[in-house]
Amino acid sequence: MSENIKDKVVVITGASSGLGAETARHLAKAGARVVLGARRLDRLQALATELGLAKDAAFQVDVTDREQVKALVDHAVRLHGRIDVMINNAGLMPLAPLEMLRFDEWDQCIDVNIKGVLWGIAAALPHFKAQKSGQFINVSSVAGHTISAGGAIYSATKYSVRVISEALRKEVKPYGIRTTVLSPGAVDTELPGSVGAPGVNEAIADYYQHNAIPASSFARCVLFAMSQPEDVDINEILFRPTVQEL
Repeated sequence: MSENIKDKVVVITGASSGLGAETARHLAKAGARVVLGARRLDRLQALATELGLAKDAAFQVDVTDREQVKALVDHAVRLHGRIDVMINNAGLMPLAPLEMLRFDEWDQCIDVNIKGVLWGIAAALPHFKAQKSGQFINVSSVAGHTISAGGAIYSATKYSVRVISEALRKEVKPYGIRTTVLSPGAVDTELPGSVGAPGVNEAIADYYQHNAIPASSFARCVLFAMSQPEDVDINEILFRPTVQEL
């Protein structure tokens, strides 16, 4: 599953933990040249050291800031001369009933989960067009396919990732660019920690503790999508723990 991955330059947002960090581990092992982006620079630098990467493989970025995301991608291009894969992974899951009116969480979720993906696309797309190649891997969720009480804002953002990605897929055909959406269910990451609503956070933490599958499940999906021949475009992968009903 590591075919066509060696020496590819891969930029990952949200790389300081969870899905992003585990994907970086798998990609580095497969020979990819990984550039790590997240807000927590100390965590990124520790991961870069773990993977035997140069210190400049870690780049501090807040995905809600368009210029910072552009700077991350431009940094990767300066380091390696190109970018082959952009993984828009950073995300939040502020589950709560709408009646709680958690306005700040609504704003943050939209800024990270939707605008963060858009800024990643905007940063990498000019490079991909110039190369006539590249792959976007955008992270949605099972919640981008089904809606539960308390999930209105989160599901709305993750449906948006799928809509944006499908429009992008159709638009970039002249440039040989591939577009993949990954929609995981309950995976063992720090994501439940972004649930701040009293009562909801305890329930979600308990559910994940008893049902979540390892982050390596996500990383293997990334490698599968990336390893396909250039004429094969894996557009969407939806996966869950076997026990997950939602």
